[in-house]
Amino acid sequence: MYCSKCGSEISAAATFCATCGQPIAGLVPVPPVPIAAPPTYTTAPVAPAAGGGNVAYAGFWLRFVGWLIDSFVSGFAFVVLLIPLFVLTGAGAALSRIGSGEDISDEAAAFLGIGFLSGFFGILLVVSWLYYALSESSSWQGTVGKKILNMYVTDISGKPISFGRASGRFFARIITRMIPLGIGYIMAGFTEKRQAIHDMIASCLVLRKG
Repeated sequence: MYCSKCGSEISAAATFCATCGQPIAGLVPVPPVPIAAPPTYTTAPVAPAAGGGNVAYAGFWLRFVGWLIDSFVSGFAFVVLLIPLFVLTGAGAALSRIGSGEDISDEAAAFLGIGFLSGFFGILLVVSWLYYALSESSSWQGTVGKKILNMYVTDISGKPISFGRASGRFFARIITRMIPLGIGYIMAGFTEKRQAIHDMIASCLVLRKG
């Protein structure tokens, strides 16, 4: 019981409020204040994949098989582009002259060799870069090899990556290749999210649909 005048707590057997002298008739019971239940929160699982379905991280061997397929596809595109390079650098004409027994100067041979090698490696780099970056930033989210094996590339939150991030992931492979014994790639087999070094640098995941 509480005093209606001063609010002091009073025993039920008391006649007057000991604090202010208010008669017992003026005392009123104070209803208990309901205690609200603590709010509950539900955390929805974060799905790292777009498109639905069960997903998991793609391991080393699955990615290796995908790489073999992609090497064949990009290699074919490279050979197709190598033919115009062979013609434009004059390598075909020079070989014809050598085959016919006609001499060419050392300076011309050196210039021809440097030009051909520069074009060779330049086209190889550009073809590989565009193949991987355009494929992984497209609606496929992966190359032909990854598509065949139900793999795709996302960022850490499971969203599609941009062309810029896909390019960064491609060129980050230079660092991966610098690690001896292929450990930079093998890490995709035992790291928590099955990431190789270039995946970590570009903050990307390689996922597979179950």
